[in-house]
Amino acid sequence: MNRIIRGASALMIAALLLAGCKPDSKEAKVMARAVPERADDFIFENDLVCYRAYGEALEGNPTSPGLDLWVKTPGGLVADQRYKDELENGKSYHKDWGNGKDCYKVAVSLGAGSSSPLVAGQIIYPATNYRSYEILSQNEEEIVFVLHYPAWDVDGHQVALDRKITVMAGTYFCMSEDTYTGDFEALTIAAGIFTHEVEESCIEADRFAIWEHASDTSVEPEDGMIGVGIIFPEETQIVPLETGVPHLAGIRNVKPGDTVTYWFGSCWTKGDIKTAADWFDLVKTK
Repeated sequence: MNRIIRGASALMIAALLLAGCKPDSKEAKVMARAVPERADDFIFENDLVCYRAYGEALEGNPTSPGLDLWVKTPGGLVADQRYKDELENGKSYHKDWGNGKDCYKVAVSLGAGSSSPLVAGQIIYPATNYRSYEILSQNEEEIVFVLHYPAWDVDGHQVALDRKITVMAGTYFCMSEDTYTGDFEALTIAAGIFTHEVEESCIEADRFAIWEHASDTSVEPEDGMIGVGIIFPEETQIVPLETGVPHLAGIRNVKPGDTVTYWFGSCWTKGDIKTAADWFDLVKTK
């Protein structure tokens, strides 16, 4: 009986192919790619969240390791279509055409989740944006990649950053593993977020989250709220930082080759998470 079923399946597939059809394949729920057609961006997303990192062509406007947050409604992948609409159809991704937009301001900061050395209370950002990348693995449910930031001067020492990010389907959080190398003996690292017009916040021993208004409303007014958060694998010193722009960050000391691990996440009230309480509950139970 099993042989008959397998034979029938093979005949059915062959018939579909002859008819110009292909059997259904599993739909991808994650993506990550460089975007050379748009200022060397690096974009990544799953079915719930979307982010981009700034590349070489955008240096000076800004030069920043901070992630830009693209809010979206839950469901399919949106980034490729947004770039296509922006570049080919004149439809700005700063405007909501039905599934979200870019309404988050990064400037020179840690953005919606990043890390950088901290010296005498000041964040010392990389001298460049990411300059190269590697896709380490990918399938329909998970993609892992590394962004490379070349060595820059940190208090007289040369420091380089390799940022490994894991994007998984079905979660509001991505994992970052930031490895610092160089000629230093020890280095203090701040991993956190740019705090804009914050309405509520939640801080615990190993995590924090904020609930804030959209920070970039230059194209259209915003009637939603944004949740952003960071989760560490262990208890961490969490402090506010006034360094150019305000931040909330976890602090850790590292030696060359050490990795700073954390999960960064976000939500938008036009999606499934409508209140600060719901967002904070999700962060607390991650």
